[in-house]
Amino acid sequence: MAINKVYQSAMDAIADIQDGATLMVGGFGLCGIPENLILALRDKGVKDLTVISNNCGVDDWGLGLLLQNRQIKKMISSYVGENKEFERQFLSGELEVELVPQGTLAERCRAGGAGIPAFFTPAGVGTPVAEGKESRVIDGKEYILEHALRADFSLVKAFRSDVMGNLIYRKTTQNFNPMMATAGVITIAEVEEIVAVGELDPDFIHTPSVYVQRVVQGAFEKRIERRTVRQG
Repeated sequence: MAINKVYQSAMDAIADIQDGATLMVGGFGLCGIPENLILALRDKGVKDLTVISNNCGVDDWGLGLLLQNRQIKKMISSYVGENKEFERQFLSGELEVELVPQGTLAERCRAGGAGIPAFFTPAGVGTPVAEGKESRVIDGKEYILEHALRADFSLVKAFRSDVMGNLIYRKTTQNFNPMMATAGVITIAEVEEIVAVGELDPDFIHTPSVYVQRVVQGAFEKRIERRTVRQG
C-alpha cells in the first residue's frame, strides 16, 4: 500500500517548525522558491531561525518577508545583493551572515545529504573565505576544507509529485532544490501538481520519495526578481 505524504495546507506542513530551527530553503533568486511555505512561516511567527539558502529573496517577497519580521537570526548564503533590508540588518549587527561561494554552498548541501562530513575545494583559497580553515596541497594545488551542511527542515519547491513524495522539478527551478531535499532531517516539498503513484515515469524522477516526508500543493505567483525590458 502506498504511503500518502500529502498535507492539506502549508501551515499544517510546517506546524512543528519551532523557534531556533535550522532551515534549508530552495530557490535561486525568486526562481523555485517554496512561496507558500515561506508565507506560512511568516504567519506562524517562528523566530531565531538559521536559514541556509542561496539568497534571501527581495524586500517584499520570499525570505525577505521573514527578514522584515525579524524572524531570521542567521543567514548562510552566497548572494545577497537584491535585498536592502538584508544589507541594513547586516550592517547594523542585527543579522549574522556567513557568505559562502555559490558552488561551495551547493556542494556543502549535497555533501550533507550524501553523508560526506567535509571536502576540500579550491574555491576561496587566498581570500577571507579561507580564514581559520584547514588547508592542504594536493597534486601541487592548494585546497581548503569545507564542512557539510544539514538542516532540521528542508523546504523545497517542485513541479510535480506523487502522493509518496517522488519529485520532478521543472527546468531552472531545480537549482538548489534537489541537493537541499536530501539534506534535511524532515523535507517538505511544495508542488504545483500531485498525482497518484504510478503516474510518474521512474526514469524522470529527480528526488526519490525516500528523502521526502511531506508534500503540499500550492498556488504560485512566480514573481520575477529583476525585470529587464528593452526601451521603446
